[in-house]
Amino acid sequence: MAVYAQELEHLLRESFPNAQITVEGSDGRHMSALVIDESFRGKNRVQQQRAVYAALKGKMDGPDGELHALALTTRAPD
Repeated sequence: MAVYAQELEHLLRESFPNAQITVEGSDGRHMSALVIDESFRGKNRVQQQRAVYAALKGKMDGPDGELHALALTTRAPD
């Protein structure tokens, strides 16, 4: 089963309700996401990305994960 942009954005929005979120990709397996959220302030990039992967609730876990690749950009707002 694939994960599409709308579903991915919904999952992210549950954990980051006030974030600016942009999701792109149409094949359901290779996506990109930009997540800009105040909760990232003071956290390094690895901490930010771990928070996003946790929000995906296992969609990328293991070789049989629904989402194969996610090009991820995270940051706090300017």
